[in-house]
Amino acid sequence: MSAPETNAAGTAGSDASTPAVRMRDVNKAFGENVVLSGLDLDVDPGERVVIIGPSGSGKTTILRVLMTLERPDTGTVEIGGRHLYHEEKGGELKPAGEKHIRGVRSKVGMVFQHFNLFPHLSALENIALAPVKVHGWSKDEANQRALELLDKVGLRPHANHTPGQLSGGQKQRVAIARSLAIEPEVMLFDEVTSALDPELVGDVLEVLKDIAADGKTTMMLVTHEMGFARESADRLVMFDGGRIIEEGEPAAVLSDPQNERTQSFLRAVLAH
Repeated sequence: MSAPETNAAGTAGSDASTPAVRMRDVNKAFGENVVLSGLDLDVDPGERVVIIGPSGSGKTTILRVLMTLERPDTGTVEIGGRHLYHEEKGGELKPAGEKHIRGVRSKVGMVFQHFNLFPHLSALENIALAPVKVHGWSKDEANQRALELLDKVGLRPHANHTPGQLSGGQKQRVAIARSLAIEPEVMLFDEVTSALDPELVGDVLEVLKDIAADGKTTMMLVTHEMGFARESADRLVMFDGGRIIEEGEPAAVLSDPQNERTQSFLRAVLAH
């Protein structure tokens, strides 16, 4: 996928083709375990990309790098045309300071597998906290936004419930609403249904489908939910051994995978 030129500071023009996410020659290893190997990946604004692959293939590390939970060993990462880990100093790209990194990262929201809600706060308080802390909204503004998002995920009647009073599926929907509250340009989802009982998965998937349907939010999802990938994703990316080994339109990849590793992986996943 072609990408527009950027200057040394990574500032792209207003060209609509500027990727929402761009990763170039990104490498990451934990000791001798290489989890990202020369990764090049562009994600367009509003694109919905599902990343699949076997356990340990490095797919979750892609999201963690974008969220600055893991720093790449080498390579560059851009969000909306702005470098995440670098900034211009003296006409050259140099490692960025924490203020710069936080500013770029504020455009990214992430929903984790295990919710990570504050147990002592209500659903509404969990959602309203970030807009106050990140964007400096008033408490009233943040609470109004939180109520709107609770409506969106079907949980307004549970606004005053703490996580301990919610089911797993409800907690995950609150976590999604919390990430949406900061109005991110890019939303990352890491196996958000894998910790849920099967009967609770459907409600969470419906929320994801609603977000995907609005076409406004760039979405990157690590998931084994192939039905969601087929129905709602624009692109399916198969990851293995730290590399992308196959990608394409989801229905095409799911129906006729070309790579042998993709074929064996999908046989195992679709058999369950």
